[in-house]
Amino acid sequence: MVVTKKSIIGDVLDHDPETAQFFFAIGMHCLGCPASRGESIEDACAVHGTDADALVKQLNDFFAQKK
Repeated sequence: MVVTKKSIIGDVLDHDPETAQFFFAIGMHCLGCPASRGESIEDACAVHGTDADALVKQLNDFFAQKK
């Protein structure tokens, strides 16, 4: 999976539930909420005041290591 800022959080979590750790690390503890699962990474990071590009890089690095 290749993650972008437009990727939907729920899609990332469905692809690999282990990615929850990266969302939790930046304060996104609402991953079980239906609304948050439908948000893009970009939108969620804007709400939480975090860097979407940094999160996308972490997620893509994580997926690259799993290959």
